[in-house]
Amino acid sequence: MKTSFLHQRTYTRSGGLKNSFGDFTCMRCRNFVSADAALSGVHNRNHCPYCLASRHLDLFEAGDRLSACKGAMLPVALTWKRSLKKYARPGDGELMLVHQCQDCDRLSINRIAADDDNGLILSLLHDSAGLDRQALAGCAGGIDVLGLTDANLVTRCLFGQN
Repeated sequence: MKTSFLHQRTYTRSGGLKNSFGDFTCMRCRNFVSADAALSGVHNRNHCPYCLASRHLDLFEAGDRLSACKGAMLPVALTWKRSLKKYARPGDGELMLVHQCQDCDRLSINRIAADDDNGLILSLLHDSAGLDRQALAGCAGGIDVLGLTDANLVTRCLFGQN
């Protein structure tokens, strides 16, 4: 009788354990992070739910894993996913994290996963109040960084209706 494993593990050339489904150890806080879509709610897990740090892996589009940098990306702000709807209101879109690479300063946006620390996300909104929004927007091709005036919308998005 054959046993079917939900997640199979393989060993790397150097003898380390490599999970075929994308689990990793956070390079910042060293916590184990499961990339299982059933836990995180996203199919391409790319940041730690405990400290929200990421690794610079994608170059042209999400999930391509073509970046040569591989530097640490720290969360710096929050934004809304750009909507293609002509009459979309602010806050109708998906709340996203803005990460900045510590090696090459590139900015990218990442989806918030279901198991991310909501308190940490909310504190990120308050910590990012002093950032130069114009500089961030110029570097990343129009990322609209959220400020303290968006706190009610962010709280509603994270915790539901008031």
